[in-house]
Amino acid sequence: MTSIGTTPNPYAQYGSAYARAAATPSLAATLSGDGSAGDLSTSATPSAATNLTLSDVARAQLAKAPLPDFATVTNDARVTLDRLYTVAGVKKPIVDGKTTIDLSTLDRRSLFAISTNNGGKFTPDEQAVAATELKQRFDKVLAPSLATTRLTGDYSVSYKSALDYLDGASDEEKATATWANQRAAVLKGYQATQQDPNKAPAGISGDPIAAALAGTTPPATGKPRDFSSVASDVRAFLDRLKSEAASNGKQLVYDSRRKTGQLADLSSLDNRSLSAISLNQDKKFSGEEIFAAKQELNTRTRLAVLDALKQSQSAGDPRQFSLGILKQYSSMSAEERQAANWTQDFQDAAIKSYKSTSTLLSILKS
Repeated sequence: MTSIGTTPNPYAQYGSAYARAAATPSLAATLSGDGSAGDLSTSATPSAATNLTLSDVARAQLAKAPLPDFATVTNDARVTLDRLYTVAGVKKPIVDGKTTIDLSTLDRRSLFAISTNNGGKFTPDEQAVAATELKQRFDKVLAPSLATTRLTGDYSVSYKSALDYLDGASDEEKATATWANQRAAVLKGYQATQQDPNKAPAGISGDPIAAALAGTTPPATGKPRDFSSVASDVRAFLDRLKSEAASNGKQLVYDSRRKTGQLADLSSLDNRSLSAISLNQDKKFSGEEIFAAKQELNTRTRLAVLDALKQSQSAGDPRQFSLGILKQYSSMSAEERQAANWTQDFQDAAIKSYKSTSTLLSILKS
């Protein structure tokens, strides 16, 4: 069997890593349900086949669909919550101080509708758990950038990530004073870092980055799923692809060079799911499945490296390449780093590259 962990990474000289969509909710219903995108509660059922997170490519395709109006989003959120209660066998989202349902299947707009009690359809506890989920996603998006800032002393990367996240809000969220005030604070901080990225912006009221770096606002990140469970979910997903191919009278194949059979499409899997196949810790996957996962990860690695390089070139700042690499490294789980064969040496090399480039730029400016 092929193992990524024992194969030298062809992009090691770049300190490469692959992108991961940390702040994006799982869309298990799309992957394991009956094909109905409207039933987001399928992932919580005991018989659900998978609970996988979509890849960047899959999310981009979904993003092209026209957006429903906010009233529809609100009504669907209400229906989904009720279904989650039924599946979990509970009647409210908080019992004895603990959350009883998983809101990871809801998108940001739906969570906003719940947290703001749009239409008066949601209880205070439902609003609270939705607000917590939103906070967790914001913290999860920021985590890699904050780690990069702590490693390099470059504050611009954290402010830029926060700004991008805020700009990705729905029109309804952008219409609130909370969003406007937070974005104004982040923008002011980001503008300050453009003058000196290695100087922490100070004196900005409501600055979430300063609070996070100072530790005055504890992160609300959730516990990642057990890696063995991820492997089981991916195994079920691949088995479903095999069954669907068989129903079409075809064999599921993993090599694009094969002239016959139905080619398995792994593009919808996130990197942690692909890493579960590649590492094969529980011996659930075949050699061709492992090889296909490795190929998909290598493709994403190349794209991630090129994206970091492009960002550096477009910004006219060679340090952005090292920052992009470090940010991606920080976003990866331990299993993903192992699958990508990214060791501590890669991170150290990227930090050294950033610091030496910063020194050279400082000399040139003086």
